[in-house]
Amino acid sequence: MSNISYYSEEGLKKLKDELVHLEQVERPRVTTEIAEARDKGDLSENAEYHAAKEEQSHLEFKIAKLKNVIANARILDESQLDVSKILIHSNVVIKNITNNATFKYRLVADSETDVRNGKLSVNSPIGKGLLGKKVGDIAEIEVPSGIMKFEIMEVSR
Repeated sequence: MSNISYYSEEGLKKLKDELVHLEQVERPRVTTEIAEARDKGDLSENAEYHAAKEEQSHLEFKIAKLKNVIANARILDESQLDVSKILIHSNVVIKNITNNATFKYRLVADSETDVRNGKLSVNSPIGKGLLGKKVGDIAEIEVPSGIMKFEIMEVSR
């Protein structure tokens, strides 16, 4: 089953750059560590060797996962998106009904998430709760601490 995800050109480039780094820098580094540890003798009691092999396993898993994400990634043409409602890559301004605090987010794919810089995953509870909403709507979103209500103040690209 494929999990298509939509990215900005910048977001997809970042994923591809990370893959290149893992394959061309990290993989050779780990391979060298394994070879050096192997040269130290008895592998059955060689902690450096086992640690390097474990790191290699984690690295290969990460590479495979990243390749899968990239294979299922699509660049979204933002000029074709409906700006009347919240979709992936929408910039939104929301107001917490309880305390009147306002927040500005851009809804992005999971791997582009960076809450400190205002990039919120569309698969997060708040992201899911905002999808499809329009300016003036109240989004009731279930979060671990209960239900939060947000008024949609602005939607843009």
